[in-house]
Amino acid sequence: MSSTAAIVFVALLLLATPVAHALLIASGIAMISDDPIFLFEAILNVYKPTASFPMLAIPFFILAGDLMMSGRFGEYLVTFSKILVGWMKGGLAQVSVVGSLFFGGVSGSAVADASAMGNALIPVQKKQGYPEGFSAAVNASSSTISVLIPPSIPLILYGLVTETSIPKLFLAGFVPGIMLTVMIFVVCFAIARIRDLPRSPVEEHNRIVGSEFFDKRDLLMIVVATGALIALTVNGILSAGLAFLLGITIAAIHTTFVSRRFSWRKVPTDLYRAIPALLMPVMVVVLARGGVVTPTEISVIAVAYALIVGLLIYRDLTPATILRCVLTTGMMTGVIMLVIMGSSTLQWILSFESVPENLAEFMLETLKSPWAVILGMNLLMILIGTFLDLPAAVLLLAPIFIGVAAKIGMEPIQLGVMMVVNLAIGLYTPPVGTTLFVSVAIERVPMGKVVMQLLPFYLVAILVLMLVSFVPGLTTIFL
Repeated sequence: MSSTAAIVFVALLLLATPVAHALLIASGIAMISDDPIFLFEAILNVYKPTASFPMLAIPFFILAGDLMMSGRFGEYLVTFSKILVGWMKGGLAQVSVVGSLFFGGVSGSAVADASAMGNALIPVQKKQGYPEGFSAAVNASSSTISVLIPPSIPLILYGLVTETSIPKLFLAGFVPGIMLTVMIFVVCFAIARIRDLPRSPVEEHNRIVGSEFFDKRDLLMIVVATGALIALTVNGILSAGLAFLLGITIAAIHTTFVSRRFSWRKVPTDLYRAIPALLMPVMVVVLARGGVVTPTEISVIAVAYALIVGLLIYRDLTPATILRCVLTTGMMTGVIMLVIMGSSTLQWILSFESVPENLAEFMLETLKSPWAVILGMNLLMILIGTFLDLPAAVLLLAPIFIGVAAKIGMEPIQLGVMMVVNLAIGLYTPPVGTTLFVSVAIERVPMGKVVMQLLPFYLVAILVLMLVSFVPGLTTIFL
């Protein structure tokens, strides 16, 4: 059955059939061709995943992100990012990277990020004389940061299909997400210096001058405290999360009450406006770390928070906007659910024929060492990721590779983060890269020029992928 399903599935993809329909048709044909009695099993497997309570987290997180991004949040976020990095050479490229980090904490979707940030920044970058294709390349690659920052939709899907803790996946994806942000940021900074790209400082009333907030005594105190907290974390006395919070608290107390350099009156107004929306990813991480509520309950809290912020703080949500967000969420959820139904049926076929177990034995016998198996999994995922969209690829590959990972001693959480980092590269790789197509459409340049500009971004993404693959500790820092 599995070989029939694979042949039909590939044939349907070549005929430009939507992935969800291709999965359902291929699975159905494979089952009927083997024994018509299996059709009843297919019907059960189509229904079973839709009756899952944790599955409700997907539409609620999508709705929360859509509610936050439907108002002026995007404008505040861009201004906030400009305050942080707009003064640098190639400031708008850096704003795109930093903005993607914050957008990821709201939307959890790379495509939504690419569309929102691209429409806001690419036209301005073109006017400032950025090289042709560079703006689209930065937007396409940096938007994939969103799939690692909580609440990440791909990580939710991986957790559901492999029965892995979704809160732990959220926490595990945080450090690789920051690493990817820093790497892409460094590439943008280097290219901006080499090509002498213009700065994009904010208006005078929004500028932050460091000397107004910190002096040398504050800096010395922060450095000493940071060193002490790192030592306590390394020795296992404090967790990384608690050390981070203590570091912020010490810095705030010293600058506010000891040196008295810090004052809330010095903080730009537009920075205040961005804070309510920026607190949402923090809320998700804190609730996930506490373990008091389930991912579905966190998603409902996120929707309630988005409504409160939009209605009472930003005051830019109207009944028509809320209705549009609900309808958009319904359509997006429908697409995802169709893919889940199709992949669930295909998973039953693979399990029935013991494909994951056979693949694990084959890879171990052929490649011998665990590092070679990990490399082999990554190569296969990169290949599939260039032809399948990220959610579909996760649903298809996760049940197969979870057995392989168990054989070589890789934790399911590390595999999940590795898979999402890997498949995210496919989002800006031809021929089916969704963030690549969105960015090219916004800048209106030939795809070939954008792909040439993407080469350094591919290199740093692969570097992060290798670190996540071979250094398990990177995904367990906050666990």
